Amino acid sequence: MSKQFICDIKDRDSINSVFLVKDKIMAMAKNGKPYMNLRLMDKSGDIDGKLWDNVEALDKLFEKDDFVSVRGKASVYLNKMQVVIAEIARIPEDEVSLSDFLPVSPRSIDEMRRELQDVVAAIGNPHLQGLMRSFLDDEQFMKQYCAAPAAKGMHHVYLGGLLEHSLALVKLVKSIVPLYHGINEDLLVAGALLHDVGKIHEMSFERAIDYTDAGKLLGHITIGVELVEEKIRQVDGFPRELSMLLKHMLLSHHGQYEYGSPKRPKTIEATVLNYLDDMDSKINGIQAHIAKENASTSRWTAHHRLYDRYFFKCNGIDQDQQEVECVRDESCEQLLREEKPTEVSADKQERKNFGNQPFKALQNLDLF
Repeated sequence: MSKQFICDIKDRDSINSVFLVKDKIMAMAKNGKPYMNLRLMDKSGDIDGKLWDNVEALDKLFEKDDFVSVRGKASVYLNKMQVVIAEIARIPEDEVSLSDFLPVSPRSIDEMRRELQDVVAAIGNPHLQGLMRSFLDDEQFMKQYCAAPAAKGMHHVYLGGLLEHSLALVKLVKSIVPLYHGINEDLLVAGALLHDVGKIHEMSFERAIDYTDAGKLLGHITIGVELVEEKIRQVDGFPRELSMLLKHMLLSHHGQYEYGSPKRPKTIEATVLNYLDDMDSKINGIQAHIAKENASTSRWTAHHRLYDRYFFKCNGIDQDQQEVECVRDESCEQLLREEKPTEVSADKQERKNFGNQPFKALQNLDLF
């Protein structure tokens, strides 16, 4: 049976292929009958699956992260493609090709690795270059660094995503530095390459992308600082203050305490890194959200839960684009419906804010 990839599935297609179970949730319908929500994936993307019949018996036959053979029918519901499953069965791992099931960066890993070598060679500070070379010379580290995703669900959720994201930040750094006086470009480049380095141990990505025990208990920021400290000790004469500035960038790159940042940015370089990291991750995440909805005829995406909004798909590049009427489904009606303004507490409003505004709370003078 040839592999039917998720990106090729169209409305009303018959489905008969093998997928990886990314998520599995039992739920209860309004009539009291149990049903199953599945998230099926392969390297081209993921798709919702609905199982309505014989759910309790089938629940015992497979688990999350299992490979399953699925037969069913594709349909668009609330502007999103889904599969209504008629039959499902677990498939042994040795009967599938693992390369079909984990998404991979659109960029060549070999090409990105060569770019990384060039970036490190261009670092002028001998201590920072020595630190980066100690990472590049560690083959086990490089194997993980070049293969790891950047996240489980927010952005660059594919093999090679961490390296792609880190190199994108380097390009942003090099475009920003000439605009401002006195920025330490070498420090910023090193921070861009190492800010998420802890994700090589935070994430597991051999079969499905998930968090490791260390990722859940420590997190990539703590793990990353430990990795950097270990390598710094191998570089003779590495200045103590430079070590402190670099580790501060890792500790503060999430910007705010409520975003999991142990420290807020307190240097120019840390502030720049925080904003560039936030921008690149958000743009990649939004583009991925829009790309998932190629089956929808609506000019708007479905609601994005984490960003708490809809996104308009059109940007004026295609001048010949025809107006497309919004599909009259529940999501569009909710989008077009005017909501009455409601009072929201200042704390709740700030936490829901899409923007990254680390200086907004300066009026409290709680600078440390």
